[in-house]
Amino acid sequence: MTHLLTLRLSHFRSHTSAEAAFDGRPVVLFGDNGAGKTNLLEAISLLSPGRGLRRAAAEDLIGRPEGIGWKISATLDRDGTPHEVETEARPGTARSVRINGKLATQTALGRLCPMLWLTPIMDRLWLEGAEGRRRFLDRLVLGFHPGHAEAVLGYEKAMRDRNRLLRDEVHDAAWYGALEIRMAQTGAQITANRMATLARLHAAADPASPFPQADLTLVDSAPPGEFDLAEALAEGRPRDRVAGRTLTGPHRADLGAVWAARAMPAAQCSTGEQKALLLAVILTHARALFEDTGRPPIVLLDEVAAHLDETRRAALYDAICALKAQAVMTGTGPELFAPLGPRAQGFRLSDSGGKSLLTESRLP
Repeated sequence: MTHLLTLRLSHFRSHTSAEAAFDGRPVVLFGDNGAGKTNLLEAISLLSPGRGLRRAAAEDLIGRPEGIGWKISATLDRDGTPHEVETEARPGTARSVRINGKLATQTALGRLCPMLWLTPIMDRLWLEGAEGRRRFLDRLVLGFHPGHAEAVLGYEKAMRDRNRLLRDEVHDAAWYGALEIRMAQTGAQITANRMATLARLHAAADPASPFPQADLTLVDSAPPGEFDLAEALAEGRPRDRVAGRTLTGPHRADLGAVWAARAMPAAQCSTGEQKALLLAVILTHARALFEDTGRPPIVLLDEVAAHLDETRRAALYDAICALKAQAVMTGTGPELFAPLGPRAQGFRLSDSGGKSLLTESRLP
């Protein structure tokens, strides 16, 4: 199992300082609007690769007015072994990561602590552009393939260089060829990882779940093979030069979703059903990871009770506890989490003279 045991924040967004200790059970954070609950979830999300649940630049996370930089320190327990993790950024610098006192890559975070999240803005995931769905899919992929982040970074760097050539109207085939080989190698791996993840989720789906199951597909993807992708990129140079950007590749893929029982596209479902579909995907992912590795991901659920009736709310809590997953959930009041009872830790978040205070409180 992987659990968050301690969390300490310094000058992170609204939190000049904050700290809490956890015991491995699901965690409920409650407090008034504006208390900083989502900021705490965002800090936890930065214990995984990427820019966190808001995709904010490191500079934008710095607490004001001090502006001295932020730091997140945490203890993660993995199969009984504690790991000390620190990540921080000062003005004008990229964020750094240390694991057990040594500099580490963000990919190492992914191997140590798989993590998923659901925020209110994601309630519109099935209605808006493909970019958000790709990011959601790639977050699912990271749980099974931690090296996926490196493949994505490598592909995006090569693509940026190729796009620069296109905009500058460079015609040297050798320059394009070298970049397209790198894009084909990493792009084929990205597509393979995505397809393998969707296949694993399909196999782990629970038809008896109270949440509507989604059939997920990879839509408008690039040719899956390395050779075919390299060929498609070479053939597309004239068109791409006109557009000033690369129009073929896994960066154009989309995640399709259909409510399986009704053969209804997710975009046509009600707001509540769309959220239920997302929760079903997250629970299926956690179940598959638990079956494969014995370690469900840490799950961050911001204002999770919105759009869920009492039956589904209780079913969600039961599923999280059955998986022994550590979920960190937020809400304005503890009554929304009453079905958890002693199965979860409750914390009231408040401000105490500029310091964020997390007071442990039993759930009703």
